[in-house]
Amino acid sequence: MTFPPTDFLDLNRSEHRMLFDQSVNAWDALKQIPSYLQFRLKPAILGRLVGKPFISGAVFVGKGTVVEQGAMIKGPAWIGEGCEIRNGAYIRENVIIGSGCVIGNSCELKNCIVFDEAQIPHFNYVGDSILGYKAHLGAGAILSNVKLDHSEIIISTSRGLLPTGLKKFGALLGDRVEVGCNSVLNPGSIVGRDSIIYPGTIWRGVVPAHSVVKTQHASEVIERRRE
Repeated sequence: MTFPPTDFLDLNRSEHRMLFDQSVNAWDALKQIPSYLQFRLKPAILGRLVGKPFISGAVFVGKGTVVEQGAMIKGPAWIGEGCEIRNGAYIRENVIIGSGCVIGNSCELKNCIVFDEAQIPHFNYVGDSILGYKAHLGAGAILSNVKLDHSEIIISTSRGLLPTGLKKFGALLGDRVEVGCNSVLNPGSIVGRDSIIYPGTIWRGVVPAHSVVKTQHASEVIERRRE
């Protein structure tokens, strides 16, 4: 069983589709990020800086992108056009962000590929992951990328276990995926196009395209005792 990039991602919605040329499984592209940036990145700041955000060398920021004071971008990093990089955003090495994206307060990204118009707006961690076109993370959603025992990430599929060859791999989110607030996607989570994950979900495994993952927490209301 394989997970080809085109099953999850519209490659026309990224300037960096070349990353996926040799990918049998979509996550194979994560291994290509460092060399891709090393040979193709031409540092430049073409967007607008508000105040004095920290931007290291080896960073490209496209036209129309606004980087607010308090943001930190540590290269190599490639950010497209018309993005919002808000106060408190922390973008560290080997990050590729498309055009029209939002990276918000207290969000940390590393070694990831973010397609056009994706939104990572509030208190999110995105490590070693791929977010498709218009994917959206609710506030506090976490894409966890390392197992507690630091062993290889293995995908649990309907046909058995699929080793990834990676010790760091968070999630693959297809186009237009919605992840609810305070959800945690465990390492090696795969979510198909147009799927929704309810708030507060803890998930591991594969979500088919056009699905809804419902999480229901039982609540009890009792009378408050008065002294």
